[in-house]
Amino acid sequence: MRLPRLSTLRNHPGLLTGAVFVVAALAAMLVAWGALKGIETVSKSAVERALLLEGEDWARVETNGLQVILEGAAPTESGRFHALSIAGKSVDASRVIDLMQLPPPKDVTPPRFAVEILRSEAGISMIGLIPAAADREALGERIQQIDLARTVTDLLETADYPMPEGWDTATAFALDALEMLPRSKISIRADRVAIEAIAESGEQKAGWERLLRANPPPGVRVALDISAPRPVITPFTLRFTLDDEGARFDACTASNEAGRNKIVAAGIAAGVTGQPECPIGLGEPSPDWPEAAALGIAALHDLGGGSLTFSDADVTLVAAEGTPQNSFDRVVGELETELPDVFSLHSVLPDPVTISGTGESDGPPEFVATLSPEGMVQLRGRVADEQERTITESFARAHFGSQKVYAAMRLDPELPRGWSVRTLAALEALSHLANGSVVVQPRVVDVRGATGDTGASAEISRVLSNKLGEAEDFRVNVRYEEALDPVAGLPTPQECAAEINAALTESKITFSPGSAEIESSSARTVDKIAEILKTCPDVAMEIGGYTDSQGREEMNKALSQRRADSVLSALLARRVLTTNLTAFGYGEDNPIADNDTEEGREANRRIEFRLIGDEPAEGEAAETETQDDAETEDTGEADDEEIAPIRPLARPVDLVEEADREAGDAEVADTADGEGSDPADATETDATPQGTEVPDSEPTPDEGDADSTPDEGDEDAAPGDGDEDPTPDEASEDPADATGQEADPETDGEASDTPAQDAAEDPGDAGEAETDAPVVVHPELEGIRPQPRPARDDG
Repeated sequence: MRLPRLSTLRNHPGLLTGAVFVVAALAAMLVAWGALKGIETVSKSAVERALLLEGEDWARVETNGLQVILEGAAPTESGRFHALSIAGKSVDASRVIDLMQLPPPKDVTPPRFAVEILRSEAGISMIGLIPAAADREALGERIQQIDLARTVTDLLETADYPMPEGWDTATAFALDALEMLPRSKISIRADRVAIEAIAESGEQKAGWERLLRANPPPGVRVALDISAPRPVITPFTLRFTLDDEGARFDACTASNEAGRNKIVAAGIAAGVTGQPECPIGLGEPSPDWPEAAALGIAALHDLGGGSLTFSDADVTLVAAEGTPQNSFDRVVGELETELPDVFSLHSVLPDPVTISGTGESDGPPEFVATLSPEGMVQLRGRVADEQERTITESFARAHFGSQKVYAAMRLDPELPRGWSVRTLAALEALSHLANGSVVVQPRVVDVRGATGDTGASAEISRVLSNKLGEAEDFRVNVRYEEALDPVAGLPTPQECAAEINAALTESKITFSPGSAEIESSSARTVDKIAEILKTCPDVAMEIGGYTDSQGREEMNKALSQRRADSVLSALLARRVLTTNLTAFGYGEDNPIADNDTEEGREANRRIEFRLIGDEPAEGEAAETETQDDAETEDTGEADDEEIAPIRPLARPVDLVEEADREAGDAEVADTADGEGSDPADATETDATPQGTEVPDSEPTPDEGDADSTPDEGDEDAAPGDGDEDPTPDEASEDPADATGQEADPETDGEASDTPAQDAAEDPGDAGEAETDAPVVVHPELEGIRPQPRPARDDG
């Protein structure tokens, strides 16, 4: 192609202009392309450099014009976001395109469900995370029932994850414990329940621990931390004895665990066997008490025998008879040097003492008191004067009973000073024994006997050391016998429940038909259960009421609740402590026999006693549903689905409009609230429409059926709940019986089909059956007058 000559372009100025524009456009395009490439290179380099410096080198950077594209597999969502932030700082964030990929999501680990419940005088609060499948409303209602006077603060959250195994079991146990413990914090997990509580006394603490440990939930670990206020011990006493029977603590006290461990370790080193009791209390005279006690025990062990008594800061060391003087002096000197300054040591190397125990010996004067296993006390020996004899005898009668003391004391004015103090202290020590004796001599008081109180030896040592004073020798030889321990002889919670249910098996508690009144024939059974419960005062038990399946479920539940309450009230009337007893009605849940037979229904109508904390019987999960139903009844709102359908009547009845029927339904709902209304009223209003001929005699019901409307005095009516033949009203206790419906709460006899229903169900019975069968009006249709039947055309 030949370019146009310059002369040609001159001759055509328009062509020249076009050529200039073309060249300029090409140049501009080249410059723009170069600039774009430069921007892409600079942007890519800047972003790559920034990502590398921030450690996000996994991201790949690509450019497309002004766009900066981030690609690659981000390790985490936070890493992806970080890379975007870095790129947005290096270039304009609007230019950054995110094409990064995240790894496939991992299975989300379910959260750990846990709840903490705090109960105090201010109320009850709940905080934690529970499964969405858990019945939060029922949980709140149960906690509110525990303390109706306090507010319940619900701070629970829910998560829609599967309920962990054991959650319901752990929660039920925790709520039972919460009901028992008024000041407590309970932490609930599916596999563990941790209980912290404050008791008012050591006895209450021991009782709670015994109950909670007696019924642990299966598969759930229970951690108990129940504290009680430390008792004030005065005087703060420790007595350690080493004699022919071995080493032992007659009394031991400490102010904390560390001190107790130090004292017990010193005793074990001196020959004590087993794990001695050493209660913790307030009143320690010095922080050096454990050290001083350990030093004294070691010194007595070095002597080889005798007794060591600490009464507050006074320490008395009595060596065994026959101890060499040089050994005694050495040990006493070392102990005096080592004891902390606050403690004062009194040491005694006694002369041989002979105790006759008769009060009539020719040796040192004696006062002897003996306590027989029957509780009879004899006082013999010497007293200083008539006044002292009167005081001693009165003191004994005050402690043991005025009719149980026999006194044969003689006067001896030569007795040493303080004799009356020694005799009264000895009698007080004797009062802590079940049987035994005390012998008082001028230089020693000897106490021997048996007791059912594990702390009796310590208490006797405390009394004698306090009353006799320092440097006085006394001997305590008291043995513990479990047969004398009133607590050890009590049955275990399991034995209590088994004994009660055995009594119920032998003779069950029965009620009047359709009511919660206990029949007089069951009074002996209730008496027997009351006597058993008096031996189980700290056992938490539930009285469960059950019915058969006859009647509406919610009505049966209400009846069973009232019957359980009646049993609880009957026990209270028999002076049984009911603070640990609760009553609950289960209705027709948990049948133990077939409800299709009379024998089975009779077995299912029962009262049971169950230890609180045991596994709930099958079917108790329906508690919430039945509670909801009961609430519906309380408000007077009858759900259409709860009303049993009306079965066909014996003869056609023209009903009025649907609105009138609904009005009748509401009337039934009002009469369905509990058993306040007499169901017999419904049958009394049964009417026969005009023009209907009623037969003179009732058709014979089918075998096993009960006459729904027996004549007065008819003895063939079906038996009621309580094993008694019901009256005519009781036989028709539920209006529904007349139509063959299920009976309302436990008419407890068998609900039967009426002859009218038989006629309705047999379409082959024409004419006569249709004419003679009585019309039965359903209670829901009361007040609705049926229209007369048209005359039958005989032709």
